[in-house]
Amino acid sequence: MSAPRLRATPLPGIGVQYDLVTREHRHLSVVAHRDGTRTVNVYRTDDPDSCAHSLRLTGPEAGALIDALKPSHHSASLLYTTDLGLVAERIEVAATSRWNGRLLGDTKMRTDTGASIVAVLRRAEAIPSPAPDFRLVGGDTLIVIGTREGVDAAAAILGQE
Repeated sequence: MSAPRLRATPLPGIGVQYDLVTREHRHLSVVAHRDGTRTVNVYRTDDPDSCAHSLRLTGPEAGALIDALKPSHHSASLLYTTDLGLVAERIEVAATSRWNGRLLGDTKMRTDTGASIVAVLRRAEAIPSPAPDFRLVGGDTLIVIGTREGVDAAAAILGQE
């Protein structure tokens, strides 16, 4: 099973919305407001665009919840967003991926998506700026930078089995 993807959407003047779809196909979101508060939203199962419940948390309450969920205080997949509309994400190459054992250049990632793979994390090693002749291995985590659409397209390509 691949790691879940956390998507971030800048909300100008408000903060950032983080969306996650669970393995049970439940849509959750957290809006990180500029004032430090958080709004946690759970969407309906019969209509994943309709919010079933919303809970507003103060900064300290959100911190306590984070401590309960994951003491490290960071997202495993989302690295950075900017006002320029660029994102960087960690995307794992599954063992069942069609790209397992194939060359990075074979993915045509940059040409087809405009997203760039700036590093590969393999076990305890970081490989910066992998060349097109770099051979991917199941379990590799690729650091991909681009527009939201480009990174999503890159994830779709890498998820092909």
